[in-house]
Amino acid sequence: MIHEVDEVLKGLLRGGALAGSGIDVSFDVPTRDWAARRNAPVLNVYLYDLREDSSRRQRGHAPVRDDRDVVVRRRRPPRWFRLSYLVTAWTKTPQDEHRLLSAALATLLPHELLSPRELPDALGRLGLTVPVTVGGLQSESRSMADIWSALGGELKPSLDVVVTAPVPAFPDYDAGPPVTEGAAVRIRTVDGGTPASAERAHRPHQVAAARAAHGQGQAAGGRAERARAANRRTEQS
Repeated sequence: MIHEVDEVLKGLLRGGALAGSGIDVSFDVPTRDWAARRNAPVLNVYLYDLREDSSRRQRGHAPVRDDRDVVVRRRRPPRWFRLSYLVTAWTKTPQDEHRLLSAALATLLPHELLSPRELPDALGRLGLTVPVTVGGLQSESRSMADIWSALGGELKPSLDVVVTAPVPAFPDYDAGPPVTEGAAVRIRTVDGGTPASAERAHRPHQVAAARAAHGQGQAAGGRAERARAANRRTEQS
């Protein structure tokens, strides 16, 4: 899941305001050694935090249907995780870094929700919309000062980008075959001997036969009533 989110962000950042610029997108840890080795403008997208969004957790099972709309499996709802990225621009001058960071911001803002067709592979097959938060306040995330201190570098302007992505919950469960017969009731004696009464069932063929018999009975009753009415009219005349 994480590498698929990386692909999504890389594709987004290479489009929009940065389309055709040739700016490289790196997911390396932006340490001092990394900064010293770079020799071209680059956008660094560093995954610094990963944790579950417990407010999205759901219980139960969801049905999985085939092409005939028949339930073939049952699946637990996915778990949602917040992937927090630190997006920074690296060039020779602060002014160029600000322009590059501004272009990244303008590129990401229109993509607050990613539809399944915009997502790759297994992430897209889940059929779920993925939210993207740019520059939001994440109270549970680590502070920027702590991150830069851990990286051993100086504090730089950055964008905090959070992608909340679903992760499938395994295993799936096979669904039972479709119900083709109704319920049946059997009453037996305490010792399990001869049934105390005949079976009472609601199987389709028995229900159909009962309905047909009921309809025939109503029809016969109607004919008998009409015959009695005719006899009464004859006697009166």
